[in-house]
Amino acid sequence: MKNNSSLIYNFCLVLGDGLAIIAAFVAAYILRVSLSHTMISAQVHARDYVIALISLLPFWLLIFALLGLYNSRNYDKRFSEFGRLLIGAFIGVLFVISYSYIANVVIFPARLVTAYGFGLVFFFALLFRTLARAIRRELFVFGVGINNVLIVGDTPTSHHLIKALAETRITGYRVLGVVGGVKHPFKPDSTHRTFPSFAAAIEALNGPLHTIIQTELYATAEANDVVLNHAQENHIAYRFVPGNSGLFTGKIEVDLFQSVPIIAVHQTALIGWGRIVKRITDLILASLMLVVASPIMLLVALAIKITDSAGPVFFRQTRLTRFNNEFQVYKFRSFKMAYNGLAPEKAFAKLGQPELIKAYRDNGDYLDDDPRILGIGRFIRRMSLDELPQLFNVLRGDISLVGPRALVPEELAIYKQRHAILSVKSGLTGLAVISGRRDIPYDERRRLDLYYVQNWSFWGDLVILAKTISVVLFHQGAK
Repeated sequence: MKNNSSLIYNFCLVLGDGLAIIAAFVAAYILRVSLSHTMISAQVHARDYVIALISLLPFWLLIFALLGLYNSRNYDKRFSEFGRLLIGAFIGVLFVISYSYIANVVIFPARLVTAYGFGLVFFFALLFRTLARAIRRELFVFGVGINNVLIVGDTPTSHHLIKALAETRITGYRVLGVVGGVKHPFKPDSTHRTFPSFAAAIEALNGPLHTIIQTELYATAEANDVVLNHAQENHIAYRFVPGNSGLFTGKIEVDLFQSVPIIAVHQTALIGWGRIVKRITDLILASLMLVVASPIMLLVALAIKITDSAGPVFFRQTRLTRFNNEFQVYKFRSFKMAYNGLAPEKAFAKLGQPELIKAYRDNGDYLDDDPRILGIGRFIRRMSLDELPQLFNVLRGDISLVGPRALVPEELAIYKQRHAILSVKSGLTGLAVISGRRDIPYDERRRLDLYYVQNWSFWGDLVILAKTISVVLFHQGAK
């Protein structure tokens, strides 16, 4: 049975955005024309002004739609919605200005009306969507708009989905039952019903069913057809989780090849125009960051030289980046010159304290009072200032601002899926950095790197960059 709650919510968003746009420009008109005593550039009657905006409103809402603001995948992605609304408000204002110029019609009585309108459209639309999201979740508590789900499959993925959808009042999903549970039995306290077969589940379930999620294929095509046909005949949404989850990650394209439908699976979503946009963004932001950070970098360099004048200011090391290419990474030197560039085992042996290597490895490659590190070195590592010279690596194209951590060949050689991680450029920051850096195990950091590679998006990069600022300021995971 089709669930119309998403369609109704979409309609409410369209209606609310339309009202927010009109209210924003009415408020802008009042602020600049009615309440201000400054002269205006053109006499535009309030009625004509509002009629013109209402006439152009459908085109503005179309811009919002093209930006994905009415796509269910963006409902709960606050940062993505924030960015899309900002861009939508800007493009919408440009559209109205362009129409006014082409049609030779005066719409805005003063320039400030345009500026006020842009800011207020963004603010009102964001405020409305925040309220709409809160109301929607309150309705979930009363069972309104809930999407009832049947999971077909006896796999660990079934357990993961049940756990992920457990908070119905937040997710809006309710798992009615699971077909299976023999190979991977549920816990005794599980509240979900299990069924030996799909037919038994359909016969026993009470109430409407909105979604079927199949987590594994049956041995015969006929059994699989029964599930799919039931979903299609009863207008139930059908989703399938491929058994080889590692295959269907990254960017997936469906196309016709010699009149045959095929699925192309790329190692990463970062292909085509995405790579060009990412490189342009790297060049612009890295250049700005270098200008801002130059005084700080000069002070750090002087402090290192004064503290340990026997060695260079910069530390260089061979790291790996896209397509297994090696490059020289630049960092401020934080180690005493006698141990700079040495492997931990050799450095601790040279110190005459080889027993420290076990404590170092057991503690996630970290010691609270590491004797190899300079006094100033501890400070710049805690503040992540030692990473600033890598901005030069970004400008050179060795790495990107955001990406998997650039590792030495010996470290990455032990990771089985290094080929996937090395399908994109390494990064100055990444998911592992904003998730805790040294506070999380090595394997988990690599899994986060792999997730980034397979699920790259431009908005995701912006989120990571924004969160990196918070991580650095509060020293989260920096050691």
